[in-house]
Amino acid sequence: MLVDSAGLWFRSFYALPDSLTAPDGTPVNSVRGFCDMLAKLITDRRPSRLVACLDNDWRPQFRVDALPSYKTHRVAVEDPEAEDVPDTLSPQIPVILEVLDAAGITTAEAEGYEADDVIGALADRERTDPVEVVTGDRDLFQLVRAEPQVRVIYIGAGLAKAQDYGPEELAAKYALSPQRAGADYAEMAVLRGDPSDGLPGVAGIGEKTAAKLITQFGSLEALLAAAASGDARLTSRIRAKLSESAEYLAAAPAVVNVVRDAPVVADRDTDVLPAAPDLDRLHDLQSRWGLGASIDRLIAALAPQA
Repeated sequence: MLVDSAGLWFRSFYALPDSLTAPDGTPVNSVRGFCDMLAKLITDRRPSRLVACLDNDWRPQFRVDALPSYKTHRVAVEDPEAEDVPDTLSPQIPVILEVLDAAGITTAEAEGYEADDVIGALADRERTDPVEVVTGDRDLFQLVRAEPQVRVIYIGAGLAKAQDYGPEELAAKYALSPQRAGADYAEMAVLRGDPSDGLPGVAGIGEKTAAKLITQFGSLEALLAAAASGDARLTSRIRAKLSESAEYLAAAPAVVNVVRDAPVVADRDTDVLPAAPDLDRLHDLQSRWGLGASIDRLIAALAPQA
């Protein structure tokens, strides 16, 4: 199981009230929600190995160079290099990392890359076990594959409404080719755009049209070649839209596609079973930060199964 950690702690922060505090008054809503979500994932899905994947760089320079609008709306006003993170969330992230370490859960990152790239690299190189990617980010749909199996557990509507996508499910959801559903999704996303990431897309081409064009021509490259050659299967309007967006279409794949050879560094060996949790440390964190039953549930989830 590969977990998009920031996605979980942001979701927890906004789902739970900041009246959940430590004894010193520090909000711990994100910490508690993160622990509870992780405990439920472990309990329900019983992964043999689990890696919490981290953003080393939330807005990598190579993506900004390709598309300067990338995530511009999330840049902190006071620091153009930093992400705009709520003041009461920032202090909770080190606590979450402490909990992960005490729990014996592997964390991984790659210098200059996002968690998406870490997840992509680890999923791409896995040859032993089926992989489940837990995320609320649809960009990671591009990773699904049949063999070796990679599925996405999409929690965009919350963990209780998690949706399990493999190639067949993704193809059915978006009218893509089952044989290349992941690649189709990434190329459809380039055409459609994504305002949450600052990707404008091609004006006048929505999700359904984008999916139809990619599946009809087989790939974005083939679609653009057809447009350039005046292929009669494309209306003059679509050809004009693609031509007007040529600069964007040349740059966007470098932004949308995860980097599958990112230089991932983990704090533990990702190829071995997880370490036993340090119960003394977990109980100390529980007491110090007022984490209550959230830590109890995490400890119970980590206990060996009979």
